[in-house]
Amino acid sequence: MIRTAFLLALLAAPVTHAAPDLVTVSERSGFQATGRYDEVVTLCRAFQQAYPKQVSCFQFGTTPEGRPMLALAVNARGTLTPDAARKAGLPVTLVQGGIHAGEIDGKDAGFLALREILEGKVAPGVLDKQVLLFVPVFNVDGHERFARWNRPNQRGPVEMGWRTTAQNFNLNRDYVKADAPEMQAMLALVNAWDPLTYVDLHVTDGAKFQHDVSIQVEPVYSGDREFREAGLALRANVIADVGKQGSIPQAYYMSFKETDDPASGFVDGVSDPRFSTGYFQLRNRMAMLVETHSWKDYPTRVRITHNAVVSVLRQVAAHGAAWMQAARDADARARHIAGQPVALTYRTTDRTTMVDFQGYAYTRTMSDVSGQLMTRYDETTPQVWHVPLRDEVVADLLVPAPGAGYVVPAAWAQMVAAKLAQHGIVFRRLDKSIDAAPVQTFRAEQATFAASSFESHQRLTVAGTWKAEPRNLVKGALFVPIAQPKARLVMALFEPQAPDSLLAWGEFNNAFESKEYMEDYVAEDVARAQMARDPALAAAFRNRLEHDPAFAGSPHARLEFFARRHPSWDERLNLYPVLRTDVAL
Repeated sequence: MIRTAFLLALLAAPVTHAAPDLVTVSERSGFQATGRYDEVVTLCRAFQQAYPKQVSCFQFGTTPEGRPMLALAVNARGTLTPDAARKAGLPVTLVQGGIHAGEIDGKDAGFLALREILEGKVAPGVLDKQVLLFVPVFNVDGHERFARWNRPNQRGPVEMGWRTTAQNFNLNRDYVKADAPEMQAMLALVNAWDPLTYVDLHVTDGAKFQHDVSIQVEPVYSGDREFREAGLALRANVIADVGKQGSIPQAYYMSFKETDDPASGFVDGVSDPRFSTGYFQLRNRMAMLVETHSWKDYPTRVRITHNAVVSVLRQVAAHGAAWMQAARDADARARHIAGQPVALTYRTTDRTTMVDFQGYAYTRTMSDVSGQLMTRYDETTPQVWHVPLRDEVVADLLVPAPGAGYVVPAAWAQMVAAKLAQHGIVFRRLDKSIDAAPVQTFRAEQATFAASSFESHQRLTVAGTWKAEPRNLVKGALFVPIAQPKARLVMALFEPQAPDSLLAWGEFNNAFESKEYMEDYVAEDVARAQMARDPALAAAFRNRLEHDPAFAGSPHARLEFFARRHPSWDERLNLYPVLRTDVAL
């Protein structure tokens, strides 16, 4: 805690009048090293001191280990608050480094780009037409888990932080469920500033090849169809910019279809909403994933990240007004999405194009260590790989939006309301009870719990359908209207078969656990009595015994056949505790 106390003291220290030093540890070292978090605290204040009318350094959260989460708001005209940005009609560009704190290129590249722009050395005028929000390190506690070899498959810096938070959350799996305090702070920042563009700076893992960066953007394949034009333009323009500066960029994540086999090629796709690029398109905003290549050295990666950041700022300065209007138009369309089919997942088709990919000569031989085929690359021998690329992405799971919205019964309202508030979703509480409310229910015909924990949750998948079934609602239930800009995000949270829904993350597991039961000897008597009263039921039982060997061989299933038909059966078992409605409540 000594370092934590030091950071907080630095943040609270009075501003001196000496000319601030805005050069990073990384730059002084020739981009061999990266600084500790106290440097971020110092630089944040130093930039504000050097440019008091253009830069505001502020804290937007506190980590579980007590460290300040810092951001810099930057605008040439002094528009440095969310309200001021809205009144000025300026787009906001949020550039985030260190979500995986071992992949720390974004911190050093961002500070370098910011200094050069403020000094007028690069991209003059870009900060006149937008507000830049720069978060140097998102995963602050992970950054301070500092050591050599935290990223053994990465060349530099000498020491770096750790992938996950102090609570072992992977923040780039947390955008929808928002378990981590850091993510909750980030979403509050996003809700306040409403960035048009969210730039997430990473370093990829993977094979050895010549390409040095991938630039992925959504919406391109997903989200509002008309707004995809803006996402595609942003992606194309940034790829063109960094290409002119010597990079060999690609528009897809450069991970082989089959691990460690270059000949298998690549498959493009859409990330689920747990990831940044899968999340922001649900809010009708753009997200960019910048992945420099881990086997390029640190000076090269920082330069490429710097170029990408500067390019984004140039693009938003040039096109931000039009893109903001496109985002508002998407918001307006989302308010009228009721009844329309909405894609909850996407899939990549089998359509294949053969592409030339800049790789290296390689061999594949059997390993006497792992007992599997292993690929070894010769980086002294460039080679063009002619490999398959699958990049046709189409909607997969389509679900019609409800006519009016969703209803969350009062028993679950507190938990769900907190999640909705984290995402800035509009809802209201019912001020009175409603008998036989006209709603639809989802009863799971099959509910399968994951065998192991993932990101602290036991995930759940269900099969079933929505059916009209009036239900009594108690005062305090939530009504979540679909007629709001974040309608797609509402559906991603509430549709039970969506990949990152609250149900999928296990928030409603209790509703799918059997708690009441009937002793076997009681069930035996119940079964005989039911068959005596109902010959058709007895015939159905005998028929299933004859034609369903698994049923016939399971005493539990045979007795449950009758227990389900008894008044004591829990009618709420496997009833999803979120309802749809076509009538506003």
